[in-house]
Amino acid sequence: MTSGLWELVLKGIWITVQLLVLSALLAAAVSFVVGVARTHRLWIVRFLAGLYTEVFRGTSALIMIFWVYFVLPPAFGWQLVPLWAGTLALGLTYGAYGSEIVRGALNAVDPAQKEGGIALSFTPWQRMRLILLPQAVPEMIPPFSNLLIELLKGTALVSVIGMGDLTFSANLVRLALQQSAEIYTYILLIYFVIAFLLTRVMRGLEKKLKAGVGKAPERKVTVPEPVGTGVGGGVA
Repeated sequence: MTSGLWELVLKGIWITVQLLVLSALLAAAVSFVVGVARTHRLWIVRFLAGLYTEVFRGTSALIMIFWVYFVLPPAFGWQLVPLWAGTLALGLTYGAYGSEIVRGALNAVDPAQKEGGIALSFTPWQRMRLILLPQAVPEMIPPFSNLLIELLKGTALVSVIGMGDLTFSANLVRLALQQSAEIYTYILLIYFVIAFLLTRVMRGLEKKLKAGVGKAPERKVTVPEPVGTGVGGGVA
């Protein structure tokens, strides 16, 4: 490829990374707000949070992108740029999946921990902040890591609204060179590298958080065998 085409691909990678970061931040915020709401003591709060989760989990992310970009703006008299439309659609969609991760992790905390907070006269917010979340968050990291990889692959959907992400740029390069196999192989490798780096970062974060609550994996210590005590031997 020429330098100009490589520059187009690099620009697509940068746009994909921007979209991934912005939509991941939105999805994380939605996940925690809705996930915590699904454990609320008021049934109406749980119902509304559950309704949101079911609606967005049961809706195609691609159709949601179309709806946010083509349907929502005219209703309010304004237009979203593709980056923000993609961020909103992906963040809300994947946030619904993430909310189930948060809910499950919070419900998995030992009930005795919650009872201890009540015995100490902690408010619900204090129990959530000081007891439940510190123990639940490390358990959320592995499923959140998988969800982040799915979100990375979902960013390719924004190419349908003309956003110059990695997939869109690769398709332009393919049309220019008429080399489908080579170009799409490059793109597969680029997505794999980004996903691999994300996985390593999330694993490091998981280890750090688990160490903070005393759940770091124990290191195996090998004790050397005393000299001269092997089979058939004796101490001289």
